[in-house]
Amino acid sequence: MSIDAGTLVTLSEWAIRIAAVIVVPQRRAPAAARSWLLLILFVPYAGLALYLMIGRPRLPPWRHRRAAELATLRAGEGAAESEVSRFAAAVGAWPPSAGNQLTFHPDYEECVTRLIADIDQASHSVDMLAYIFASDRIGERVAAALRRAQERGVTCRVLFDPVGSARWRGRTQRLLARSGARYRQALPLRMLKGFTRRDLRNHRKLYLVDGRIGWIGSQNIVAPDFRPGIVNRELMVRAEGPLVVQMQVQFDTDWCLESGEDMPPRPADPPPAGDAVAQLLPSGPDLPVEAFQSLLVWQLHRAEQRVVIVTPYFIPDTDLLAALRSAVLRGVEVHLLLSHVMDQPLVGLAQRSYYGELLAMGVMIHRFPHYLLHAKNLVIDERLAIVGSSNIDLRSFQLNLEINLLLLDDGSVRQVAAIQRDWLEESEPLLADEWRQRPFRQRIVENIARLFDSLV
Repeated sequence: MSIDAGTLVTLSEWAIRIAAVIVVPQRRAPAAARSWLLLILFVPYAGLALYLMIGRPRLPPWRHRRAAELATLRAGEGAAESEVSRFAAAVGAWPPSAGNQLTFHPDYEECVTRLIADIDQASHSVDMLAYIFASDRIGERVAAALRRAQERGVTCRVLFDPVGSARWRGRTQRLLARSGARYRQALPLRMLKGFTRRDLRNHRKLYLVDGRIGWIGSQNIVAPDFRPGIVNRELMVRAEGPLVVQMQVQFDTDWCLESGEDMPPRPADPPPAGDAVAQLLPSGPDLPVEAFQSLLVWQLHRAEQRVVIVTPYFIPDTDLLAALRSAVLRGVEVHLLLSHVMDQPLVGLAQRSYYGELLAMGVMIHRFPHYLLHAKNLVIDERLAIVGSSNIDLRSFQLNLEINLLLLDDGSVRQVAAIQRDWLEESEPLLADEWRQRPFRQRIVENIARLFDSLV
């Protein structure tokens, strides 16, 4: 009995659908599983092709093995531990570090100027890890500082993400080659030695000078107005003290993963430089636990008075939504400071699809006007602050390699809270009645975008 082509296509489509029901939900958030299953249900062949390309958020096995080997150098003595720091150490492997001096830099150009001044004072090493390293006016200024450092005999290394820097990648490599700095691409798009998905990215920002000064936060090596009509606002932290050793070892780990080099010996801790207590929290698909997401959800459930979250991209999962709702029901003030200016239309539409639900549960939404507020930070009860590279979305939770700084002393937390207050004063509250009056067609587009943004 022969089977005609139409029947064969129908049978193969149903085979894809049935297989998807078995495979897709494994180790995946319910929202993501639903989105993939809907896509494969309606367009089986296209859905299967897309799933094979970007549907499995895992790095190649060799990277997991190599990362585990390199991570042995993370362990070390830490400061007196709190409940938060013990949890963070369990999911991120770094202990808390006391005796640090931290300064906070919300001014974009001032941050670049100070970073270049630090590079110009370097005596033996400069290491930079950025999601974007552009060949524009900011990249050229930084590359010129690297060239001056190289001429003094300073060893300079740069790690940049090839997808984040795609617009400038060739020019950036030529710019860095002229500076004399050694450079590597983070998570290069290999077809051999294990395929790496294009959307699994190293989104970290770490800039280190002589192993004694470290920068961490949200700011890339690119002009603030690199997107036409959009100007970024950021927050970076400049650190001196024992914390910088953790930052240096983290950079060395990422560098050695890409270069194949052996890890250098762990540097000795420098003497105390201040009173700040902080802890490095890496996260990403190379770690067994979704570190940042786990910590955030847990701390929201522990909040007692006030939570302020600043992020440019907010796509919550069910656990995060439940934690926010629980906090509001307990009488906690929950403030979301989001950018009104959006640079990624799909993400912006998906983000807005949650506003009605958030407002209805009692979350206060503030929209920052005129600029893309690209900073990523939060304060809980003025006892814990986090500043770093992680957005509050599925991409940062599950796909990107991120790096965040937990601030555990009162003085540092107050400084972040003060910066947030300045931003809140500039922002405009979103009212529930106003939001309900938006056009029906806008709601439809937002809900469609919400489905596709869950495909991780």
